[in-house]
Amino acid sequence: MQRTFIIIGIVAAIVAIGAGVYFFFFAQGPGVVVAPSGVTLPIAGQTSGGTGGATTLPEAGSITASPTNVSARLVKISAGPVVPGAIIIDTKPSTASGTPDRLVQYLEQESGNVFSYSANTGVITRINNKTIPGIQTATWLPNASAALVRYLSGADFSTINTYLLAASSSSGSFLAQNLGTVAVSATKILTLASGVTGSVGSLARADGSHPTTVFATPLTSLSASFAGKSQYLIYTKPSALLDGYAFLVDSAGRFSRVAGPLPGLVALASPSGKQILVSYALQSSMHTELVNTATGEIIPLPIGTIADKCVWTADEKALYCGVPVSPSANAHYPDDWYRGTLSFSDRIWKIDTVSRYAQMILDFSQMHAAAIDVTAPAIDPAASLLVFLNKNDGSLWGYTL
Repeated sequence: MQRTFIIIGIVAAIVAIGAGVYFFFFAQGPGVVVAPSGVTLPIAGQTSGGTGGATTLPEAGSITASPTNVSARLVKISAGPVVPGAIIIDTKPSTASGTPDRLVQYLEQESGNVFSYSANTGVITRINNKTIPGIQTATWLPNASAALVRYLSGADFSTINTYLLAASSSSGSFLAQNLGTVAVSATKILTLASGVTGSVGSLARADGSHPTTVFATPLTSLSASFAGKSQYLIYTKPSALLDGYAFLVDSAGRFSRVAGPLPGLVALASPSGKQILVSYALQSSMHTELVNTATGEIIPLPIGTIADKCVWTADEKALYCGVPVSPSANAHYPDDWYRGTLSFSDRIWKIDTVSRYAQMILDFSQMHAAAIDVTAPAIDPAASLLVFLNKNDGSLWGYTL
């Protein structure tokens, strides 16, 4: 099975920001590798309770400051810092003459309050003023009715709390403590708990109730996510100093290897699980490839980035990724980026998985002076709006595709 592709064309295309560069890739020849440079957000103040207390912030339903339009298609939604993990939902008009809207829901890191940004009107509204400071990540249910938020507590901040926070009410509930991973599907929550004897994956209802074990493994330090309706993607926590592996786990708990051993391996499953984006590092250079889980075919991509800087479209026809412009040649990827000792200046690229080409669609340097280090990207179901955080300062951005 061949692992490399020939780049057979570079075509200039004019996009809103200027020239878009296309790279076509087929079944032979080396991919073009772009190397990297990101500062993680500082850990905000922590809380031991997590259920929040009284707040002097404006009430839910209040309209906050407007976002900043950088160009006709690029908007700085919030100056931040914002909790990594936002969601875009498409709304249907309430009347026959109404206009569908795309709403971006996100949490302010300082307070944990929930906000909603309307792509149609440009208005930001606080929809929940429940205070949970110190949230580090948010994983939204697909309908955006609630988010699984995670934060540390305890005297030495060694306890990981996972709280199911309702988007527009004061209700919520805790899941088990010290969960290693939390992922969501339309109706289920996947959690992964690791200990000295291995890891256990469990499924629960969308409200966190009735958890049941779906797989167990002697492996520890794992990340887990859904890969379709009845299987899961598991990969070892990435380090440039260790070989990593990615596995698919079926509904019977059987593991099958899809990638590895590769140093610094990070994996991102397509919605159906039919394709896996894999990133890894060789000699301080980042590489990415697609793995067809049915055939085992490996397709090297003409970009170098970290899979956590990418997002799949709902129809799986494309990936959108933040790709570093001038990565350092003397760094450990992705370790230095996760630790915050390294910062990137990115461009946005589109990877068309059907026609097999890569296109640069957004160069921030042409419209914004500050470098943007893309993290936690999200996209709406129609693939018309891309949102992401700037890891350098926690600001939230949106780009109309």
